[in-house]
Amino acid sequence: MKGGICKVAETKKWVEPDPKRENWFWPTDELRERAWVSDPKIYEEATADPLAFWEKRAEEITWFKRWDKVYEEEPYAFRWFVGGKLNLSYNSLDRHVEAGKGDKVALIWEPEPPDEPNRTFTYKELLEEVSRLANALKSLGVKKGDRVGIYLPMIPEAVIAMQAVVRIGAVHSVVFSAFSAESLRDRMVDCGAKVLITADGYYRRGKLVSLKPNADKGIAGTSVEKVVVVRRAGNEIPWNEGRDVWYHELVKDQPAECPPEEMDAEDLAFILYTSGTTGKPKGVMHTTGGYAVQAYATCKWDFNLHE
Repeated sequence: MKGGICKVAETKKWVEPDPKRENWFWPTDELRERAWVSDPKIYEEATADPLAFWEKRAEEITWFKRWDKVYEEEPYAFRWFVGGKLNLSYNSLDRHVEAGKGDKVALIWEPEPPDEPNRTFTYKELLEEVSRLANALKSLGVKKGDRVGIYLPMIPEAVIAMQAVVRIGAVHSVVFSAFSAESLRDRMVDCGAKVLITADGYYRRGKLVSLKPNADKGIAGTSVEKVVVVRRAGNEIPWNEGRDVWYHELVKDQPAECPPEEMDAEDLAFILYTSGTTGKPKGVMHTTGGYAVQAYATCKWDFNLHE
């Protein structure tokens, strides 16, 4: 394993430096022993009965209503956790706060430039930020099923935006901030976005990148009615009065509580587009229940989470 991504883990003695190569790290014996991936029972259980295996994983997250059937299929269609009700944001945030972990750190952001201080959010703080933006989106007329584009750099507001959108039952579509205006347009037109969340600019490899002009070009003539702009870099940007609104002004007076929308397991959560390198980008539709269970299992095992 190479590079600075091990900074946090290194302080916990989960990794040790390679004696011959600079900035290379290897897992300690303790980490190897505790790693989920080394447990053969996981693979044996999944192979023996896949449906029972995924039902057991589903029981480890929170549902407002338990599913009636784990899985069903017909030609060209299949459904997971049929009849179940849940919310992605609730499972990401509320359940941890309710379990008494509200003061534990949920998100650490290391910015660029590196001399800028880190930002940290506890579960309680993140839930409040998400709820404010969720209420703000409602004030803009965003309803369950509406599409919201997210064209943001790697900043905390990107996480907050994704959580806020699914909290109210809307559908987000994240577009990589380095993509061109044309790439943004393709995706916003295809998904029928009502609102776009973007930023004035951001820093990349020591340089300021102005993002808002690209966003303006990308949504010209599309279905986007409102543009929410995060003030990240402080650079001068074009402004469309009546359409554009500053993120910080939009959320400042919003309540810090927003009840999560109960979503059917098969309700759409987000649309993520393929790269388009071999043709027109294709929107991959991720449903709420299946994604929640798979993401939970991935985080637990691939990131070796034990709590």
